[in-house]
Amino acid sequence: MAPVVPKSIAHLRAAGVSLVLDLRGPRLPRVLHWGADLGPLGEDELAALAEYGALPESPGDSDDPMKPGNWNIPPAVGLLAEHGAGWQGYPGLLGHRAGGSDWSPLFTTETAEVTEAAEGGTVRVTAVDRTAALRLGIELELTPEGLVRTRATVRNDDPERDYALDALGLALPVPAEAAELFDLTGRWIHERSPQRQPFNVGSWVRETRRGRPGHDAPLLLAAGTPGFGFRHGEVWALHLAWSGNHRLWADRLPTGQAVLGGGDLPMPGETTLAPGEEYTAPWLYAAYGATGFDSVSARFHDHLRARPHHPTKPRPVVLNTWEAVYFDHDLAKLTRLADLGAEVGVERYVLDDGWFRGRRHDGAGLGDWYVDETVWPDGLHPLVDHVRGLGLEFGLWVEPEMVNPNSDLARAHPEWILATGGRLPGELRGQQVLDLTHPGAYAYIRERLLALLGEYQIGYLKWDHNRELADAGHSPHGRAAVRGQTLAVYRLMDELRAAHPGLEIESCSGGGARVDLEVLEHSDRVWGSDCIDALERQGINRWTQALLPPELIGSHVGAARSHTTSRTHDLAFRAGTALFGHFGIEWDLTGADELDRLDLARWVAHYKRLRGLLHGGRIVRADHPDPALWVHGVVAPDRAEALFALVAVGTPETTPHGRFRLPGLDPDARYRLEVLPPGVEAPGLGRGRPAWCTEEGAGGLPGAVLERTGLQLPFLHPEQLVLLHLTRE
Repeated sequence: MAPVVPKSIAHLRAAGVSLVLDLRGPRLPRVLHWGADLGPLGEDELAALAEYGALPESPGDSDDPMKPGNWNIPPAVGLLAEHGAGWQGYPGLLGHRAGGSDWSPLFTTETAEVTEAAEGGTVRVTAVDRTAALRLGIELELTPEGLVRTRATVRNDDPERDYALDALGLALPVPAEAAELFDLTGRWIHERSPQRQPFNVGSWVRETRRGRPGHDAPLLLAAGTPGFGFRHGEVWALHLAWSGNHRLWADRLPTGQAVLGGGDLPMPGETTLAPGEEYTAPWLYAAYGATGFDSVSARFHDHLRARPHHPTKPRPVVLNTWEAVYFDHDLAKLTRLADLGAEVGVERYVLDDGWFRGRRHDGAGLGDWYVDETVWPDGLHPLVDHVRGLGLEFGLWVEPEMVNPNSDLARAHPEWILATGGRLPGELRGQQVLDLTHPGAYAYIRERLLALLGEYQIGYLKWDHNRELADAGHSPHGRAAVRGQTLAVYRLMDELRAAHPGLEIESCSGGGARVDLEVLEHSDRVWGSDCIDALERQGINRWTQALLPPELIGSHVGAARSHTTSRTHDLAFRAGTALFGHFGIEWDLTGADELDRLDLARWVAHYKRLRGLLHGGRIVRADHPDPALWVHGVVAPDRAEALFALVAVGTPETTPHGRFRLPGLDPDARYRLEVLPPGVEAPGLGRGRPAWCTEEGAGGLPGAVLERTGLQLPFLHPEQLVLLHLTRE
């Protein structure tokens, strides 16, 4: 075990990152440096860093700034920004006691312990405000991948009085060079849309009160050098690992100080600490990238892949029935769909919505988790047995957190619906939210799911969450229960997986509205979006991969005409897009002709051959000057192999299109180039095709040439792609 060392200034280093913390007290620890590795520093050098980085005096607000006493030193912000310390930005702790007292705490550090590691380390701090009778704990870790993760715990030490906690979050400073802000927004079927703005003086706050991160979730809040891209510029980024309400913020003060912060967002009156009770905020993750967004993403991907519970078996090809049959569940068609799926190489078959009592449309049945006897007189056994007889794993769609008012459950237990008291929330999607903080409701859902898992050989649950939480209160008094609901969902997922080892769970939330690192501690992948239009998915997958590696993102091939957008794409564009994720099919194969199925089988074979590379390599994205042309790929850890996609997401500005560069390769290695089928047969590639774009392939080009000079792009129609496979000679 690594030694615990008392330190006055801690310097943690890992994977090209330095984190320097001033632990000298009496105030809370403050970050002296978070960014590029500073190399080994002695105690004298660390002390000098603290001294030389201290804020100087500046003129005060007096009419005579030169008069003695009219100068002041701006307050230095600690990991927990304190109003009581003079910080004029967003405070890290908001709360009070009855009558409005103890609303501006000021903590004094009691202990600060550093646990050193060869790569990274941890810091644990305890602090107290005896006047406010509050105790604070801060945990901070620099992981071997160079990620910072930190969280805070506050305890009410008053023996008699409650403490109403309104917010608890931590912040990290960023330098003046981080002059541009970046985050993501979106909506249903158009998630993860990037937006940028100058990091001006003032506050930029992103909040969600939806009971989930939301389709418009920021996912990452980043600050960077102006114009930073995927492969250039310095970037500092935060992610809050939490599936409920949350807040991310950026503050730049007139003093020049700037921070990025984050924490969960309790609803009014939701969190009251009784004497001796404590509250722990979610983990806040922070990544520094010296060479653009790809270097930030790499830290998150490496961290996720290093987890002991990260999926290790090859990610199976999924066939999901939703867009094939919707609610029209017919055993003959569903078994035929399984047969055709097996023929093209499917490995997991998922029966989506519509299998339970009364579920002939989306306005009834949620909560009645019994197989509908009118549709399935023999239960699901005939379908499950048939699917497993084909050698496929069977999966099932559920939405355990929701209930339709038109259901036996809602009629029997209206008190199990989240409500603020005296009225029901307005219906959304014909649904209400089942109160999993209610012991009876939790026990019922747990029993029903365990019964299904016990009766049928189910290896996978597609866990949906379609309705946002509005008026989400716990009966009988209606106190806000969003945080409790979120924790109950985590607990339920954990209990199901403990009872059925090997069970995998997908986090779906009306598509991509619950994508965060904490839900992935309790599940095995996320559904990127309800939209599988390949053009939309190019952007959705691109930015979801800013946080998550592709093996954790469900990405499916749909019908030629998209069900959500009505766009039409050829199979190469649809399948070539889905390839860069956890590949699946959501297409009525019974209506596809034999040639389409043969082509699809070839794409499935591509995926199976390449999934070791796709799900273990480094994601790379080129900064191409034409916004209509995207270049992205995956490079193997040893850089012996790579797969790139050249994608026209719009109409390029010029013809010919110019060159493209392939980033991330070994500059000293020579690579053979192979265009994957159907590349050379694709429309438009037959005329004016570059010399390298041949059926035989081309070789002998060093990685340095491919990255720095690049290759001439082939002619690409809008919404067309070419896949390029590289192997080291």
